[in-house]
Amino acid sequence: MINFNIIPNPASDVWIVFIHGAGGSIRTWKRQVDALHPYAKLLLLDLRDHGASVPIDPSPRQYDFELISNDIKEVLDHLKIVEAHFITLSLGTVLIQDLSMRYPTYIGKVVMAGGVFNANIVLKCFIQVAKALNSFLPYVLMYRLCSYILMPRKKNQTSRKIYQREAQKLTRDAYMRWVYLSKYFVKLLKRFFKTKSSFDSLIIMGGQDYVFLNGARKYSRNQTKTAFVVIPAVGHICNIEAANVFNSHVIDFLFKKLN
Repeated sequence: MINFNIIPNPASDVWIVFIHGAGGSIRTWKRQVDALHPYAKLLLLDLRDHGASVPIDPSPRQYDFELISNDIKEVLDHLKIVEAHFITLSLGTVLIQDLSMRYPTYIGKVVMAGGVFNANIVLKCFIQVAKALNSFLPYVLMYRLCSYILMPRKKNQTSRKIYQREAQKLTRDAYMRWVYLSKYFVKLLKRFFKTKSSFDSLIIMGGQDYVFLNGARKYSRNQTKTAFVVIPAVGHICNIEAANVFNSHVIDFLFKKLN
């Protein structure tokens, strides 16, 4: 089973599940835990091969989205969580798309930060270049390159350092298995983009997230149950770069509107 950490709250029956992005870990959400644990029980996950998740044997040579969704579902079932709110980031927003279509009854409200909703020309080109370079460049160097493409500004430095540090925990074999997900990536995004969402969601984007912002805006326009927020002068990892603003939007969306 993948690694997880529980922040208990005896006063609440509500669960919030956190799903980080590629190369991240439970540490991705350090700035959210203190703000959100007064409202709910928190479940933080380390995706397969990430953070403190030890290798799961037998491990397939190549990953698909069904495998990763089932990793998450296994933890939910283990903890007897039948429904939860989810807070997701970057690739985590893609994983929740798959999870919500496979296992919709588990999904309460969903927050998608740095949301990935379509494979634009920048992303498609990067995937193809990455595939070509992966055969001879160290994966740590590839991930460093990716982090600079997504977060190129000086003010993104903290986010870059956190993700570059956490990504070093992946082995090359694990990295290549995650890269294989790109085979299914575009098809999944297209399917979800055309689907009317059955759950309430909040998309939070950085105003300087030049790779994914337009796609997230287009997706939200076609959804009646989706709220859309842009935090100005912030990059892709908006939950780190503007934690206080991010947390305020999340609390308002998940809890204050219920009062």
